[in-house]
Amino acid sequence: MGLTARIRTRDGWAVSHAVVTVTDTTGTQVVRAEADAEGAVRDATELAPGAYTVIVTAVGYAPAAAGALVTASGRAEIGTVTLARQGGTELPPPGPWTVDPAHSTVGAVAQHLGISSVRGRFTDFAASLDIAPDDVTKSRVEAVIRAASIDTGNGMRDEHLRSADFLDVERFPEITYRSTGLTAVGADRWTVHGELGLHGVVRPVDLDLAYLGTGADPWGGTRAAFRATTELHRDDFAMNYNQVVQAGIAAIGTTLKVELEIQAVQGGTLPQA
Repeated sequence: MGLTARIRTRDGWAVSHAVVTVTDTTGTQVVRAEADAEGAVRDATELAPGAYTVIVTAVGYAPAAAGALVTASGRAEIGTVTLARQGGTELPPPGPWTVDPAHSTVGAVAQHLGISSVRGRFTDFAASLDIAPDDVTKSRVEAVIRAASIDTGNGMRDEHLRSADFLDVERFPEITYRSTGLTAVGADRWTVHGELGLHGVVRPVDLDLAYLGTGADPWGGTRAAFRATTELHRDDFAMNYNQVVQAGIAAIGTTLKVELEIQAVQGGTLPQA
């Protein structure tokens, strides 16, 4: 019996400080419960069968409301409630923004032996955004990644990835990306068009970009969060190494799924630590 719910952000994180309020058809509050550290709400209050209104609130997020129908069991299973950050569809303030590498991730996933995935990330990179004041599609993105900073959690594999078979970091120490334009695909989603320089080859690459919100940080600054994804084919960048194991299965897949978790600080430079 009672109420159960899961409170999540749009990108799947638990909202541990969310509060769920349930009112009956007269507007009377019958349940008030807080989410735990995992964003889960469990309240044992027995509810009479009928229709109820569920309101979920959390500091920094827009309230969410939903209807709930309690059956004779007295149980209200709300399921997952997704909260959007307040102002989530408002664009970041225009001007320069600097990506904070300490709170951002540049990662990639490749298939291994046709049955599992290997994840890696680059630990040394710098990037900047310039949000256009009048037309966001004229905004610009630039990034430089040190190719030798690849880290998959396995030293031998990382050295192989740095070798001429793959990144060839001695000849091509930097991976670069420069945007050439943006196309809106939703209120807070864009396709970023740009050129990726990798392994001595420059090719057009689009990023699927989601804006996750803007907020103040504890150091007096303003931060904006983004998530971006794309897929790359190693063959497009002249990385043709492809050891084949039994049954013709490639040891490492030729398609890379790129996953970027970006946190940018308003201004042209990062704050001093």
